[in-house]
Amino acid sequence: MHYRTLGKTGLEVSILGFGASPLGNVFDPVDEKEGISAVHYALDHGVNFFDVSPFYGLTLAETRLGKALEGSRKDIILASKCGRYDLQHFDFSRNRIIQSIDESLGRLKTDYLDLFQLHDIEFVDKQIILEEAVPAMLELVVSGKVRFWGITGLPVRYLAHIARETNPDTVLSWAHYNLLEDEINDELVPLSREMGFGLMNAAPLLQRVLSDGTLPPWHRSPPEVKAMQPILLNLCNSYGVRLSDVALRYAMNHPDIATTLIGMCELEVVKQNVAALDFKIPEELLEKIECLLAPVKNRMWFEGKEENNL
Repeated sequence: MHYRTLGKTGLEVSILGFGASPLGNVFDPVDEKEGISAVHYALDHGVNFFDVSPFYGLTLAETRLGKALEGSRKDIILASKCGRYDLQHFDFSRNRIIQSIDESLGRLKTDYLDLFQLHDIEFVDKQIILEEAVPAMLELVVSGKVRFWGITGLPVRYLAHIARETNPDTVLSWAHYNLLEDEINDELVPLSREMGFGLMNAAPLLQRVLSDGTLPPWHRSPPEVKAMQPILLNLCNSYGVRLSDVALRYAMNHPDIATTLIGMCELEVVKQNVAALDFKIPEELLEKIECLLAPVKNRMWFEGKEENNL
């Protein structure tokens, strides 16, 4: 396992991060024992960064992760989120955030989080983020319940905009650095160097498009992007490699991204992802993939308030 410094936090995080959303049955139903075994295998193979949210499975992912990590707290860097609690339930008020940390700590069986993040900030007015949410996060840092705080979301330019105004410790961008997307490089990468916040990337498989998994019915990529999946699978098969290994290794190679979070909960999948750390992408294959994907590059969908996606 390789580790990178998570910006000004000074935390050394594994470049492969454990995204715990699937523990909440977000993609498919998961056997709890299988999920716990997956977490233990990741721990045993050097994964030290675990990221979750009360939104994932409506608190189920946090509860299961808490069970799986019991007894391992000193060996890990644990992150959760607040502000989003269901598909359309957002509450970034000070009181809810203060309540939320205690709820998450209880489910995760710990008395502090290394990182607490405002979850999907693009869905609410900027005013409540600046006037209530951020001050609440700073309170929690002072209280000792949270070591560092950060922001997460989909629109990279809005993340950069809010980062400039609030000076977070970390920024988690999802779906904007993978074989199909590279917009994280436009503003967030140079801004992370300038401001010193830790930069994290999630969804390197673009919610299964860059894998052999069945796409979930709620997937929002345009048809021309989804149509690339079987083409890429055939190409990778001709080289005797897995598309998911190529996609994950590609994402983890970015030198300015401290950790790449990938959702996982099945033991065999965790084994594959850990093995990808030693995988080298055939240069000729990568060139062919980049050529194939050029016409559909950066076709990201819209989420959140329109004014936060300009």
